[in-house]
Amino acid sequence: MLGLASGSPVPPKIDVLGLRPSNPHLRQRRRALLNPCAHRQRRKRTEKEAWFLSPFRSETQASFKVSKTKNLWFDHGAGFGGNVIDLVMRLYDCRVRDALHFLSDVPSSFSFHPQPFVPPSDDGLVVNSANTIRHFCLEAYLKERNIAMETAKKYCKEVHYSYKENNYFAIGLQNDSGGWELRNKYYKNSSSPKDITYLQNGCRRLVVTEGMFDFSTVTDYYNDNTDFLTLNSLSFANRAWKYIALYGHIELYLDNDEAGKRVTAWLMQNHKNGIDKSYLYKDYKEMWIGRKSKMITT
Repeated sequence: MLGLASGSPVPPKIDVLGLRPSNPHLRQRRRALLNPCAHRQRRKRTEKEAWFLSPFRSETQASFKVSKTKNLWFDHGAGFGGNVIDLVMRLYDCRVRDALHFLSDVPSSFSFHPQPFVPPSDDGLVVNSANTIRHFCLEAYLKERNIAMETAKKYCKEVHYSYKENNYFAIGLQNDSGGWELRNKYYKNSSSPKDITYLQNGCRRLVVTEGMFDFSTVTDYYNDNTDFLTLNSLSFANRAWKYIALYGHIELYLDNDEAGKRVTAWLMQNHKNGIDKSYLYKDYKEMWIGRKSKMITT
């Protein structure tokens, strides 16, 4: 049997980016934002937009903007945004289907403005094909990123997709729900549904990385001697715990920024045999751009 005892308690969910409210004021603010009478909580508004105090952190100056014409939101303090579904997913750390279920219980008049809310059928990005990487531009991009071609072709695909009536191609890493993390020299994108990428080789050791290039780099050193889990987003750390808890030994290659260190600390606190490997690239934010000569596999 792998790893921790089956009766090991599930740890409290991590506040990945310092977003989860730890005081009643933030919790009240979140409830108010998803309330049909949310207009009462606005700090300022115009004909086209409204501003709220962010539901993701404590603040006194409103930085959470809602477009009443586009029915979209953007948190200027955090640097992310989206539609109503994206908001529910972030507030409650849930998947698309759970967010839609939640919204089905909200009065039909609910929206950021008084128009009925109609969930989009997709995110506008359509994957047309996924094949072996062959395009010379993608091969050059992998070389630039110090990713071994053999490794990239083993785990990734050349993905051609359409977005807003334009066609693109990129290196793609597929997640467990069938969505894709997409990268080329000019764009960073992803297709729905979003999820982790969990690769099992029947090992007792698990390597956890944050993104697809970190994963592609570290696999050069471990080959098939370990299992791999790529979060694809730090917001999926809680979702990934049920897999991480199965292992007796985990090694963490997360980013050297505030959010990455917070998730690393949470995993180390809740797993008795976790090892933080970020010291190997301490002078770099991301593992893949660290000097390969400094990598250690033992």
